[in-house]
Amino acid sequence: MQGVMAFFVGIGLSATCGFRIFVPLLGLSIAHHAGHITLSHGFEWIGSWPATIAFAVAMIIEVIAYYIPWVDNLLDTIATPAAVVAGAMTTASVVGDVSPLLRWPIAIIAGGGVAGLIQGSSVLVRGTSSATTAGTGNPVVSTGELLAAIVGTIVSIVLPVVAIVLVALIMFLIFRRILRRGAQPTS
Repeated sequence: MQGVMAFFVGIGLSATCGFRIFVPLLGLSIAHHAGHITLSHGFEWIGSWPATIAFAVAMIIEVIAYYIPWVDNLLDTIATPAAVVAGAMTTASVVGDVSPLLRWPIAIIAGGGVAGLIQGSSVLVRGTSSATTAGTGNPVVSTGELLAAIVGTIVSIVLPVVAIVLVALIMFLIFRRILRRGAQPTS
């Protein structure tokens, strides 16, 4: 996979890292095994069987942990920097024949940035849910995030153009919300 389509796959997967870290990594590994994605040099390990198994186990643990009230908030503290790293890594792993001088800035800024914005928004939603429902609404938030991660991963791999449009829409909504909050008068 090369060029713009690889970039679209990378950004789509990076965005899904903001919802769940290990769902897109597992999806990427499975797509490599299926021959649908060729990993960049140095990232072949993502497609190894030990990595696939590790991603599957980590995904199961991550999904379960997000359904435990208050553990989910603690997990967000750890997941935020991890999502940025995973987002950068997924983009770098699919953007093939690009100089490392270009690959890493793209991966860190675009991939890590998108993952960080999605994860940050997710943290705010979970925090609001925790504050307003004493954590009882968090399983609904967790289910929505999990579905977004699964669907986003599949769409990113199978229909990368659709994925990049969805990522652009999500980014637009996030920035619009940020700008609206910034424009509100303080009391």
